[in-house]
Amino acid sequence: MKLNIVLVEPEIPQNTGNIARTCAAIGAKLHLVYPLGFSISEKQVKRAGLDYWDKLEIEEHKSFSEFLEKYKPEENNMFFVTTKGKKVYSDVDYSKMEEIFVLFGKETKGLPEDILKKYFDRAIRIPMRETLRSLNLSNAVAIVAYDIFRQCNFYGLEEISKYFDK
Repeated sequence: MKLNIVLVEPEIPQNTGNIARTCAAIGAKLHLVYPLGFSISEKQVKRAGLDYWDKLEIEEHKSFSEFLEKYKPEENNMFFVTTKGKKVYSDVDYSKMEEIFVLFGKETKGLPEDILKKYFDRAIRIPMRETLRSLNLSNAVAIVAYDIFRQCNFYGLEEISKYFDK
């Protein structure tokens, strides 16, 4: 199973750094869709995932339309994370999918409304209290990514801790 985490126009460097670290830990490919609210060479981004940048596969895209043209939603297992989705992220069965793309929008606005309307059947959400706006982006990525790996029996990840004998 190959997981692709797609950040569409992320704005906060620390979130992207934390997400990069999560992607490195699970072997997911990170896609960064421009414009970014920062430079990926900024200290805050590197600090959050400093020891992991050399273990991370990153693909950069000049625009969201360029990304969608290259990785067509109609031809891929693509999911759009939004607070507006009807389907809960854990209700999707990812276990039989060879490659998965999970898209997250910018921190202040989320994913574009026209895209959500077009692919609403692929919109997924993380349940939370009604009075709250959203979760932190890096937390949302970790929640969804690790559930996908859980459903795939943590494919490719360490199964037994190397620190303690049984």
